[in-house]
Order: sequence, then C-alpha cells, then structure tokens
Amino acid sequence: MDTSDPEITFNENGICNNCSNAINRLNNEIFIDPLIKRQKLENLVGKIKTKSKNLKYDCIIGLSGGVDSSYLAYLAVKKMGLRPLAVHLDNGWNSELAVANINNIVKTLNLDLHTKVLDWSEFKSLQLAFLKASVIDIEMLTDHAIGITLFEVAKKYNIKYFLSGYNYQSESIMPAKWLYPYKMDSLNIKDIYKKHGDGKKIKSFKFLSFHEYLNFGKNSMKLIPILNYVEYNKKEALKVLENELNWRNYGNKHDESIFTKFYQDVILPKKFNVDKRKAHLSSLICSNQITREDALKELEKPIISEQELENNLEYFLKKMELNKVEYEKIMKSKPKDHWEYRSYAKFKTKIGNVLRSLKLR
Repeated sequence: MDTSDPEITFNENGICNNCSNAINRLNNEIFIDPLIKRQKLENLVGKIKTKSKNLKYDCIIGLSGGVDSSYLAYLAVKKMGLRPLAVHLDNGWNSELAVANINNIVKTLNLDLHTKVLDWSEFKSLQLAFLKASVIDIEMLTDHAIGITLFEVAKKYNIKYFLSGYNYQSESIMPAKWLYPYKMDSLNIKDIYKKHGDGKKIKSFKFLSFHEYLNFGKNSMKLIPILNYVEYNKKEALKVLENELNWRNYGNKHDESIFTKFYQDVILPKKFNVDKRKAHLSSLICSNQITREDALKELEKPIISEQELENNLEYFLKKMELNKVEYEKIMKSKPKDHWEYRSYAKFKTKIGNVLRSLKLR
C-alpha cells in the first residue's frame, strides 16, 4: 500500500494503518483456535438447517463465477450439506468463461439457479452517466442491483440466511476513498443520472425510497461470511475448483466480469491513480498467503499488456457506443466525489445531527 490511498498513515515500523488494522482483526477473529472455529461453524450450519428444515432452500448464495463465490458454493453443498439457492446477476458484461464456470458449478453441484437479467439499454445509460460524472465507484450500480435482487429472491422463497463470499483472509484491505461505501444509496445514483444521463426514463432498474434505504436488510436475511469460519487459502481453493468443478481460472480477482476487468485494469489506474492489486496483494500478505517480496514482483508486472489494452478498449467502446474522442474526454476529466451529488447517506447524517441536537436541548 502507498499514498494512492489519500488517508494512509504509517507507524514507526513503516507499517500502514490498513495493514495494522487488518492484522489485528485477523488475529482476533480469523487466526483463532481451529477447534473453536470448527465448533462455531458446526453450530452455525446446524442452526441454518434447523431453521430452514421446512423450506425448499436453507440459504441463498450469490454466484458470480469468481473464486470466492464458486468455492463458497462448493463448501455449502459438498462439505456442509446445505441446500442453497444460487442467485446470479447478469448486467450484460459476463465473460464467456464466467458463463461456462457458472454452468459447470450449477450442473456439478445440482444447484437451482435464479438469474436476474438487467435491461442492457438502461444499465448502459446508467454506466455512461457514472463515467461522465467522473465518480470512482462505477461498480456501485452492479452492487446496488445485486443487493436488491438477493433480498427480492429471499423474500419470495422465505429464505432467512445469505451466505456471503466475502472473506477477511483475501479482502481485509480496501481504502475508503477507493469506492463509495453506501451501495444501496439510490438517491446518489438518480442524481448522477439526472445530471449526466441521456434523459432516457429508467423503468426496470429498481431504486429504493428513503424509507426503504433506512430499513434495507433489517429483520429479513441474516448475512453470514461463511469463508471466515474456514481455513480459506486462495491457492488451495483454486485447486479444488479446478479439480472438482471443472472451473477455469480468470487470472485476476473479479476478472469474470469484462467491465470489472476493464474498470480495474484501465479506468481506475489511468483516471484515479488506483491499482487495486495493491489492496488485494496486501490482504494476502497479511493473511500469510503470499510474501511481500512475491507481491512486489507481481506489482512490477504491467496491469495490462498493450495488445490486451487495445483489444479490450475496442470492445468496451463498441459495447458502450462511445467513440475515442468521447472516451478520452471522460478519462481526462477531473474526478469528482460521490458526495458532490445528492445522497440518502448525506440526508441520514443531517437528520441524525438534528435529532442529536434536539436531545441535547
């Protein structure tokens, strides 16, 4: 990690706040007695099965085709004996390899799969608005749609547990300034689209009201980061997926999405000076899955080759219906903070401040 994280600080030993915080939490929550960890997992799985015994599904999992979600599906079925419903969001950017991996997983594990397909014309308009707005978290749109889809499906089948592929072993570090944390902030999306969109009426992409935003996720599904309860090692997980599920590797984290790959390989480093490999590799260093020396060697490699950049840019421009002049203008425009646009998160903070001031009186 370096000063591309504008909020980074270093202690007297040269260790940054991101890593020291990650190591502290890993030691307190992840690197605990294996027997205690196993017991916690068994109790948790037992509770899920008991509470869901009369339902068609024990739990719900999001399935992107990436390493974490794929390994989670494998563990849930093969090692824990659960009956998950897999949910996938198709935002128009799936790679052919991701589709093949998802199909292999569903077939091999005999999973039911619910796929939500977004209206491409609408989603493209929203992504273009975010690009033109010069905000950093373009992926907020996908995260927002995934969140709503998961809760809609869970409500339909009365599912009470969501097993998340998030894990602290490989995702302990991600600077706050490298994203917008309030993924369900529909007002932020709508205001960005209002100011930078093409004027097309958005009919099918679902937004939350302020009331829905405040209550989103409450008293419904319980989110469980199940990979935090197992000895999760990225390299070992890859071997299992390749051998057991005929899964094929993408290369880098989140490369199962063509857009995410272009976003992380091109848009973030060139426009925002953000190389997410630094956070991903630092997380693996902190969890003792890679050495710092090997991570630095990895960072010496170019994020993307010139030929791959040329091919990917051509595909990106064609799919987004952008010409190179428009694209260059977007890439050269000054980055803006999400907070420069209206947001439910900002409104919630103001209300909270008013209520606190009234209590003080």
